[in-house]
Amino acid sequence: MNKDAKIYVAGHRGLVGSAILKNLQAKGYQNIITRTHKELDLTHQQATADFFEKEKPEYVFLAAAKVGGIVANNTYRADFIYQNLVIQNNVIHQSYKNGVKKLLFLGSTCIYPKNAPQPLQEDSLLTDVLEYTNEPYAIAKIAGIKLCESYNLQYGTNFISVMPTNLYGPNDNFDLEKSHVLPALVRKIHLAKALENEDWKAIKKDINRLPIESIDGTASEEKIREILSKYGVSSSFDENTRSTKIAVEIWGSGNPKREFLWSEDMADACVHIMERVDFKELLNSSILRKNVKDGGENRGATHINLGTGKEVSIQQLAAIIKDVIGFKGDFIFNTSKPDGTMRKITDVSKLHALGWKHTVELEEGIKKMYAWYLK
Repeated sequence: MNKDAKIYVAGHRGLVGSAILKNLQAKGYQNIITRTHKELDLTHQQATADFFEKEKPEYVFLAAAKVGGIVANNTYRADFIYQNLVIQNNVIHQSYKNGVKKLLFLGSTCIYPKNAPQPLQEDSLLTDVLEYTNEPYAIAKIAGIKLCESYNLQYGTNFISVMPTNLYGPNDNFDLEKSHVLPALVRKIHLAKALENEDWKAIKKDINRLPIESIDGTASEEKIREILSKYGVSSSFDENTRSTKIAVEIWGSGNPKREFLWSEDMADACVHIMERVDFKELLNSSILRKNVKDGGENRGATHINLGTGKEVSIQQLAAIIKDVIGFKGDFIFNTSKPDGTMRKITDVSKLHALGWKHTVELEEGIKKMYAWYLK
């Protein structure tokens, strides 16, 4: 990409898109197009077509998506499959029709089967059943990979798919009903520490900024305690110590292992791939397509895992966040709630072969994320 190339970042206000926008700007790209959801609803076919015909972007980062954690995925199943399918269909098709030179489609490692061998290699795609709790979202993202691949093979486009592992960082979603595990734990443990210190100023500031259901900082302390308890931040009086004990509930056993990638590292990987990698290289390189079967099957050749190749249990993750924030209370693991997939770590050998490796380790990233959250 030339520094004056016209680049469209779809979803520039979210966790993924904002990090990509920041990385592009830092690297000197100046001709960047963005639209808020209010300015352009990518689920509207004609509006998307009109935008592409008018703006004619040369490069597209497709980071716009409906995303959420296990609760949101399992609750809003129709929304997750419909909205993601429509957004990616509209953007990818209009990129083809309007001669976009290269497109980067961002998916997720939830595309892989529930019981796929670990670490997850790209060629595990479509080899078994998916984890049911996020199946609609995963199916939409698999469709996006195959849409890019099919347009490339039929029309000669240069559309590349990347599958990031669990991301975290600035502009993450901290809504306790809809967020992923790491930002949800950061917020819950932050509120638990404030409750531990009877710091109602901090609690009210937090829920004024992001109300929980209909409860904000104007509510009574009793109402605030009730809503915090509903979302897993509870207080109880210990008769033995004659003191109030604060606990944070975490869904599941705490045993599932997850991999986490700092969002700004992810963005750097995306720009690196956009600058240096073409679809034909992925398809033709003997190193990168080592698992492609004879007969033209490209199950694992046309997308790239983005991750660290390192994993941590949810229990360990909670302990790191607890230490960073300075919370002294307890964790309660609610085993009546689903664990989701027990292990999900990516094989990042293809990413490394393409010349990129992560730089921010988990504890450092959590410290940076919490500092951002406090601001």
